[in-house]
Amino acid sequence: MGTKDTVIKLHNTKTRKKEVFEPIDASNVRMYVCGPTVYDRAHLGNARPVVVFDVLYRLLREVYGADHVTYARNFTDVDDKINARAAESGRPIGAITAETTQWFLDDMGELGALEPSHMPRATEYIPQMVAMIEDLIAKGHAYAAEGHVLFAVDSWKDRYGSLSGRSVDDMIAGARVEVAPYKKNPMDFVLWKPSTDDLPGWDSPWGRGRPGWHIECSAMSYELLGETFDIHGGGNDLMFPHHENEIAQSCCAHPEGDFARFWLHNEMLQVEGKKMSKSLGNFFTVRDLLDQGYPGEVIRLVFLQTHYRKPMDWTDRKAKEAEATLRKWRALTAGIEPASSAAAAVLEALADDLNSAGAIAELHKLAAAGDAAGLLASAQMLGLLTDELGGWASAPSIDLSAFAEKLFETRQKAMESKDFSEVDRLKAAYVEAGLEVRMSKTGVELVPGAGFDPAKLEAL
Repeated sequence: MGTKDTVIKLHNTKTRKKEVFEPIDASNVRMYVCGPTVYDRAHLGNARPVVVFDVLYRLLREVYGADHVTYARNFTDVDDKINARAAESGRPIGAITAETTQWFLDDMGELGALEPSHMPRATEYIPQMVAMIEDLIAKGHAYAAEGHVLFAVDSWKDRYGSLSGRSVDDMIAGARVEVAPYKKNPMDFVLWKPSTDDLPGWDSPWGRGRPGWHIECSAMSYELLGETFDIHGGGNDLMFPHHENEIAQSCCAHPEGDFARFWLHNEMLQVEGKKMSKSLGNFFTVRDLLDQGYPGEVIRLVFLQTHYRKPMDWTDRKAKEAEATLRKWRALTAGIEPASSAAAAVLEALADDLNSAGAIAELHKLAAAGDAAGLLASAQMLGLLTDELGGWASAPSIDLSAFAEKLFETRQKAMESKDFSEVDRLKAAYVEAGLEVRMSKTGVELVPGAGFDPAKLEAL
């Protein structure tokens, strides 16, 4: 039973150890997660933190109550990447950001992610960003130069780098910092920069311009969650410089606060054992996989089978195994009412630094024991076996034996005529429908894979 007595332990990047999580205010547990820059489809790596922190959100709601958790995840809708996409496509920036924001919400919804309590757009918080920058200048932590405003890292030198564990000198030596004559220190980073007439811009004390990336999250999290909140999350690629810079800005602007008490970072994603990249031809957006017939629920289960702090490897084999598991679980729980709460062992696994892999192992035990009601309640707490994600599994079943027999007979005739064109056509159609075709001298076996679509067979 999820109660406030459940002890949640989370690995805090800030202290580099697992700590008992005690919220500042149990009646309003607050979490901020860095969201996407909206200029294109979300790729598979972008989806991992969404699923990871969705599970944490669900756990917090289970323990503290759905009405007592506030989750903010932003959209960066002013950025040089967006400007570049507009320039190359000739489309208005607003049209690009509106379209890609909706794409993101649709795709993450397909993965079973709940919508956060707040989804602020950076462009809606420009006045708050300007006010924070003015405050940083007044406190001696920032300076204006040639239409830019920069954060003065030297003003925070004793603590800058504490999250990522780097000294300022090490960061200067190892970082590709933007060299600019108006910087007092190479590590100083932009809070505000000038905009030309063809770029998005807002009036400010320093002229028409737009915010730097880092100040956006500091201003939005302060506005929505206050000067101190419980959890800040994101991919570990954001730890430096983005999260490091957020801490510096926020703690200097609000020295009486702690900014975020806990910092959680998920590891990166690979595809078939290799880093995902366009040059390797293994770069997938979430929509690519959905369009290829991988159900969103299957993608979610593959994600959850690896602990968030370990690199995750997406493989087709894992997807096929996840689909088989979900079909079995859905058959077991069909027509069953869920138990009143998730199984204690599942909750215990999740409470131990969000051990989703351990929680999945517990679901397998519930299934093996025939505890359909417990399985259903526990899986739904993880965002699995929900009605919303079940459409793919409820597709009408189809007898594959007739299709296998048809291909076998066609092949037998082709052996005599030496014309294999119809065999090739049928085989290609079966593969296109998501079947693995195993042919032998004695027969044909058709094995449904991830993304099997019976409707494509029925059209043959």
